[in-house]
Amino acid sequence: MLPLTHTPHRHLAGFGLVEIMVGMVIGMFGIIVMMQVFALSEERKRITTGGGDAMTEGVMAMYALQRDIRQAGAGISDVKILGCDVLLRTGVTLAGLAPVTINHASIPPGDNLTDTLLVVYTNTNGSPQGDGITAQPATTQYAVQTPTSFVANDWLIAAPQTRGDCVTTPLLLDRTVSIATPNVTVTTGVAGMSNGTLFNVGQAPIILAYAVRSGNLTVCDYAVNDCSVVGNTGNTAIWTPIANNIVSMRAQYGRDTTAAPMDGIVDLYDQATPTTACLWTRASAVRLALVARSAQFDKSTVTTVAPVWDGSTANNPTGSTAAAVDLTGNASWQNYRYKIFQTVVPLRNIAWMGVVSGC
Repeated sequence: MLPLTHTPHRHLAGFGLVEIMVGMVIGMFGIIVMMQVFALSEERKRITTGGGDAMTEGVMAMYALQRDIRQAGAGISDVKILGCDVLLRTGVTLAGLAPVTINHASIPPGDNLTDTLLVVYTNTNGSPQGDGITAQPATTQYAVQTPTSFVANDWLIAAPQTRGDCVTTPLLLDRTVSIATPNVTVTTGVAGMSNGTLFNVGQAPIILAYAVRSGNLTVCDYAVNDCSVVGNTGNTAIWTPIANNIVSMRAQYGRDTTAAPMDGIVDLYDQATPTTACLWTRASAVRLALVARSAQFDKSTVTTVAPVWDGSTANNPTGSTAAAVDLTGNASWQNYRYKIFQTVVPLRNIAWMGVVSGC
């Protein structure tokens, strides 16, 4: 009988400490790579999203401004009232009636080194030259040539036969009460308007002030609120934000400087506010730039130079003056990305008046 032999059991196979450590190191490298890819993807996503937001806000803001500037001057582009002060209501006078005023003296400044715009137009179907006043039976009555062009509740501005000092004595924004041919009866009236002109500015004249405030494009309705009060600038019910992350607005008049008679062609761009009716008729366009900022703050410097637009440099065309974009009012401006929008908007209601005699 053969003797029994004992075969020892083999030790069970498994991972050693060294193998576990190697596996952990490989796994950590894998996690690091995945986290880097994820972080890069999120950064790209934020940049893309922030750029898309800036694009959207800038486009919407520019659309709103272009829409109003294209209408600017409708109903108030005649030299009889251009540049005149107008009493809108008790205690509120609009100085210098004009289609578009850059940095109007009555409008409180916006954010540092940004411009403001005051845009005025009407919604009347009446003649832009107004209606001749043939007689004035009473202070509150104007006999006009075409009374059928007026209806009750229209707002009116009466101008005298000879343009006087309408700054010292502002014109009056008055309201139509009734029409009984040939008379137009108004609420208040101004004496001495025989042979003058009655301008119909419609039932809802538009007087809008635009400014960049706290990094937003805001608008104030001068027909309802007193936009000249500095204490109102922080009231969002009066200065209503219409586009976020708009950090700069710059504007210039496009002016015809050709010796009389003018030719209606822009010769230079500047910010010199016209001081006479003739000079207002020579401001036939507005050059405008808006700077939109991404909402995403970057830890590193991503912008080293402020955006540049056509109005950033002088002598473009010859004689123009500069209105460069300056973002240094915000200490961390270099940690944001920017998109600039610019355009030239013709003041067509001025152009349609043609060449004004003597201007």
